[in-house]
Amino acid sequence: MDRVTRRLSRSTPAQAVTLERTEPFPESMPAERPLDMPTQDLATATGRLGRLLDARGRRLLVFGGTAGATAVAGGVMVNLLSTGGFTVLDACALVLFLVLFGWTVFGFASATAGFLVQWRATRPRRPDPQPVILTRTALLMPTYNEDPGRVMAAVQAIREDLVRLGVSELYDIFLLSDTRDETTARQEVVGMLRVRARLGGDARIFYRRRLQNTDRKAGNIADWVRRFGGAYEAMIILDADSLMSADTIVRLTAEMEADPKLGLLQTAPALVGAETLFARLQQFAARTYGGMLAAGQDWWSGAEGNYWGHNAIIRVRAFAGCAGLPHLPGRRPFGGHIMSHDFVEAALMRRGGWSIRLNTRLGGSYEEAPPTIVDMARRDRRWCQGNLQHLGVVGAAGLHWVSRVHLVRGVLSYVTSPLWLLLVGFGATAWLGQLGEPVRVHGDAAVSLFAVTLGLLLTPKVLAGLLALRERTAPGFTRTLGLWVGIGLEVVLSALVAPVLMLMQSAAVFDVLLGRDSGWNAQQRDAGRLSRKEAWRSHRGHVVIGLAGAVIAWLLDPAIFWWTSPVSLGLFLSAPLSLLMARTDVGHLFRRLDLLTTPEERQVPPVVDRALALRALYDQEQPSRLQIDRLMRGPTSVYQPESRTFGLYTAQAA
Repeated sequence: MDRVTRRLSRSTPAQAVTLERTEPFPESMPAERPLDMPTQDLATATGRLGRLLDARGRRLLVFGGTAGATAVAGGVMVNLLSTGGFTVLDACALVLFLVLFGWTVFGFASATAGFLVQWRATRPRRPDPQPVILTRTALLMPTYNEDPGRVMAAVQAIREDLVRLGVSELYDIFLLSDTRDETTARQEVVGMLRVRARLGGDARIFYRRRLQNTDRKAGNIADWVRRFGGAYEAMIILDADSLMSADTIVRLTAEMEADPKLGLLQTAPALVGAETLFARLQQFAARTYGGMLAAGQDWWSGAEGNYWGHNAIIRVRAFAGCAGLPHLPGRRPFGGHIMSHDFVEAALMRRGGWSIRLNTRLGGSYEEAPPTIVDMARRDRRWCQGNLQHLGVVGAAGLHWVSRVHLVRGVLSYVTSPLWLLLVGFGATAWLGQLGEPVRVHGDAAVSLFAVTLGLLLTPKVLAGLLALRERTAPGFTRTLGLWVGIGLEVVLSALVAPVLMLMQSAAVFDVLLGRDSGWNAQQRDAGRLSRKEAWRSHRGHVVIGLAGAVIAWLLDPAIFWWTSPVSLGLFLSAPLSLLMARTDVGHLFRRLDLLTTPEERQVPPVVDRALALRALYDQEQPSRLQIDRLMRGPTSVYQPESRTFGLYTAQAA
């Protein structure tokens, strides 16, 4: 036990901890092992792409089926619109319909494939034995103005789980801070000292804070790769709200060792820790539908999979050789560094010949959900800009066509919201006719198309419910009823929230098109912070639009009013609904009623349970802002505010 550990183990409460510069003390970072990471050229193709023979038939089935169904629906729509002549307005409506209906059919086809894959999968009676691994792996946790208590709790919980499994000597944990807030940065250092003291001097946990957060998260990871990547075969990327069990970490490492062509292996993380009703809604939906959707994507993607930015293992040399991101030409928001870097990194690694895969069999991978609608909208604003930037990457030389599909899907995930708004506007115009002309739409055919679209959206939820029932060995009537009631609640609440999110995403798209940069703000992960004032300020426009739309629809035609009433109701109730779904007491009530619950809540995974306990401990020990300032700027401190760096510290009782 070194000097720091001895002193902190006898330490009085956190308020009494001071920092001084003494020797010896474990280095805040290990010795550097540089690894070259050249910036990629998007105009020049590199590497060779392998092809999976069995993937062609799967892709033909999914993409061909999507094209065929869209063509049939398009023919019906042409007949609807061409009555009395086919105008430019009709042509625009048709194009919008084809894009949006094709998007819906593709999602249905992929989900159905996932259902069939999971339904046919045999469930092992007992887990496979722990594999033997030989290579060294780094666990990287980039952080940007995050709550240090959450981060340190996750670091300690993962390290303790690795020790329990007897593999801790093969894994180093790096906290890579891009934090700009000085008080938060100081708390990170104090928290890191506590982690080291609790786990002992041989716990290889390192901390680095960059002087400048160049290129944000992608630059943070690239900086580590260039400085330390040569010492590791693989790296596991974790977000500040990520957790991963040691068993899952070992099995990911074993898969990487077993396949020398594997460049990246993505897990399908489950959502945990939901307290508000809105977070519970996301958590339930992700747990019930997410595995099936991920299995479907994996079925047709094959080695041309995708990367979601975290909870994945990556071969370091493959990443270094292929994923050095260039800056896009032009000004922000379309130019500059690539904000949604993960899709692009996966595409470039595949271009270099490395397999990109998704593992849907492994559990033990977790993350958290935004607690409120407002928090989700703020996060989506940045993601929207990052995904729209992919328009400047999708044409890069040498990319596999499936990688281009992933990039286009990222764009469409946001662009479809304003497209739906435009289609609704065209539909209203077609319903009423133009310039006094008679109505030209056949009601029965229009209703049939609407019913088919609704079926394409709802059928995957029913299929996922069947899979959820099949996974349970003894579901019982109460749990079975609770599952289907939960799916019904999710459908209803999601339908009410959908118009609000559609308007928020549309506003985000228009903001980007107008040249407004989203910046890079820290995510809000804690519940219970949405006030009535903020809810009204965020949703007052939606309330007005919902009320005005309902009144106009009624004055024009009562049939239009009833047809659009679900949308108007969701918008009109957006402010109180958002406030209600942000309340933790409502979320806890649903938990007590066993509604919208997940298996991870009924039997909390050990690493999640340990992180929750440690989070409470770190919150109790967190010094105040004044105490932190006195600790870091006192006569024994070596904190240098000019360069935002930290020297070597030890901690002792005051």
